[in-house]
Amino acid sequence: MQKSEIKALIAKMTLEEKAGLCSGGDFWHTKAVERLGIPAVMVSDGPHGLRKQDLKADHLGVNDSIKAVCMPAACATAASFDRDLIGKMGRSIGSSCQHEQLSVVLGPAVNIKRSPLCGRNFEYLSEDPYLAGEMAAAYINGVQSQGVGTSIKHFAANSQEHRRMSSSSNADERTLREIYFPAFETAVKKAQPWTVMCSYNRINGTYASENKWLLTDVLRGEWGFEGFVVSDWGAVSDRVKGVEAGLDLEMPSSGGYNDKRIVEAVRSGRLDEKYVDLAVERILNIVYRYVENAKPETPWDKEADHLLSAKIAEECMVLLKNNGALPIKSGEKAAFIGEFAERPRFQGGGSSHINSFKVTSAVDAAKAEGRDFTYVKGYDVSSDTATDEMIAEAVKAAKEADVAVVFAGLPDSYESEGYDRSHMRLPECQNRLIEAVAEANPNTVVVLHNGSPVEMPWIDKVNAVLEAYLGGQAVGIAEVDLLFGKANPCGHLAESFPIKLSDNPSYLYYGGEGNEADYREGVFVGYRYYDKKEMAVLFPFGHGLSYTRFEYSDLEISKPEIADNEELRVRLKVKNVGEMAGKTAVQLYVGDKKSTVMRPVRELKGFEKIHLEPGEEKTVEFVLDKRAFAYYNVGIHDWHVETGEFTIEIGESSRDIRLSGTVKVNSTVKIKPRYTADSIFMDIMSDPDAVRKIEPFIKKMRGDQSAASETSEAAAEAVTDDMGNAMFNYMPLRGLVMFSGGGVPGDLIDKVVETLNS
Repeated sequence: MQKSEIKALIAKMTLEEKAGLCSGGDFWHTKAVERLGIPAVMVSDGPHGLRKQDLKADHLGVNDSIKAVCMPAACATAASFDRDLIGKMGRSIGSSCQHEQLSVVLGPAVNIKRSPLCGRNFEYLSEDPYLAGEMAAAYINGVQSQGVGTSIKHFAANSQEHRRMSSSSNADERTLREIYFPAFETAVKKAQPWTVMCSYNRINGTYASENKWLLTDVLRGEWGFEGFVVSDWGAVSDRVKGVEAGLDLEMPSSGGYNDKRIVEAVRSGRLDEKYVDLAVERILNIVYRYVENAKPETPWDKEADHLLSAKIAEECMVLLKNNGALPIKSGEKAAFIGEFAERPRFQGGGSSHINSFKVTSAVDAAKAEGRDFTYVKGYDVSSDTATDEMIAEAVKAAKEADVAVVFAGLPDSYESEGYDRSHMRLPECQNRLIEAVAEANPNTVVVLHNGSPVEMPWIDKVNAVLEAYLGGQAVGIAEVDLLFGKANPCGHLAESFPIKLSDNPSYLYYGGEGNEADYREGVFVGYRYYDKKEMAVLFPFGHGLSYTRFEYSDLEISKPEIADNEELRVRLKVKNVGEMAGKTAVQLYVGDKKSTVMRPVRELKGFEKIHLEPGEEKTVEFVLDKRAFAYYNVGIHDWHVETGEFTIEIGESSRDIRLSGTVKVNSTVKIKPRYTADSIFMDIMSDPDAVRKIEPFIKKMRGDQSAASETSEAAAEAVTDDMGNAMFNYMPLRGLVMFSGGGVPGDLIDKVVETLNS
């Protein structure tokens, strides 16, 4: 439907009909206006599969939904570092939406993993905003290529579940712009999601659902978002303020309560009707975009999607450690130990929980492939216990096998939407089991099923660790193929694994006090903090091993010096020098060698996933623009590059840098400082223009200091050169009056300041 036609349709609607269209018809449908032929459309929870519910609907997955396919969760897919792969998953989900007549799938979720404790980390992509944004854009483009929409969520700064509907995420503008906004910004600019879902929380005191700066000024004014903004389910506080701020659709239905408040506000003059019209126009644009592209006859081959899920999981799992135990060699007998081998945890709890039409465990997959293995339960998930008899049985099986594989991880109750974790530990019964098995068989492998990092007190006692994350309903196929070498691990961590919880930068402040959550670590989230602190981690951001080896060489940087409005091209060669075909994620990091503001040592600004046969070599190229070198300058409320040298680093993790070079970037924007009588000489002396203007006074000041030192032997002993220089550097301009021996009258300082600012 053309824009003019939609406007004409709105002109025919009553105020009550328009207000009504701004809220849901029920839990999952928009409202219909039968008088005018406006249809209702249905949305569904996602983002890694469909949780389509009918009339008996709820938001947290208590009631049954349709049988569907559960793909790997975002904690896993982000670890693929593979845009094409996540795009393929998006196309599959979009196609299933068409089959089920769903207009929008609610996802992806791109909130930053500020702490390992966030109960919803399993469905968030990364601690890094660049990686999260790129992967989200690929997913959105995949889904929307099928003629259905996405709802990127939760905008913004929603990085905890504790008090999630009332807490205020308090962060300075630079922190928001550099860490918590970019994933949304990238997705909007590269993929234009049909909808954006605002978060429950407040941001610096204002609810996201009624934050005009967030929803209108930034999202639409700066980034060019064209769709409609929908509330998270139950996120509306003041509906009238929300309409004016840019919140278009309230979900779920308020039973007409908030519709009446909108009508009353318009009629009383408190709300301009143009805001209601604008919200309705945005909603109808998307409703008719879906209706005109609907293809209910689209087939849904669940079996094919099940195999696709297995392939995606295979490319997401991360080999964290391997001392030669993997792959399991031909002729070796394996012992599968742990209930997750038979009943895997493959998805998180809450609104994204999929009613999977089938599940393939590692035991199922190993049997289907005729693998030589035994299975013992090891522990009981429902009771979270491992009896002495269970452990004894596991030890016996381990001793009788060539390799013992313990399938461990977090039960559903440990991480879920709605509440945060209280610690980073595995269940104690599982830790005891791993310790006992490792003592019985030194060739022990641990396979982990979890949505966020865990502590590993047994890490030095096992030979290998495979992070399977929450790998979707076909997780067992991927695990067996990787364990036995049918496939080569190629996942890389999208988050840092700290050694212990207290190492995390948000440790002292996470969760907040009452309804105030202060983001005091600022931009130093995840590896940005650990690398700046030179702190040991269990496994660094970007880490991932392979059954083959990759060699990096021939780094080329297109120019030694560029202006910040120019592009820089970076090229290098990667060669597979091992004996098995494999993939790796080539990562590019940028760092400002000397900055006037606090910046991380390095930040991810590019990545490419490549496949190489044994002996094969490929050239990888990156293109960097201004944003790769910029920080957000709150003084000018814009991205800014300081003139200086920047490092260009290529690695397989933030701690495994293989190649490095430098480039000088010249700023095209001159930010003139503003000086006052309180400005100190150190800052003035760093500005050549200011030095020229104030040079006569500087010479006089230094002369007075020299004369004083010649006439006072005691002063010479008390004041060293270093101390004298420091005192001068830290002295404010107004200090000239007191320390010039009367040479600088007080009224002259105002003229000096005026000259400096001219």
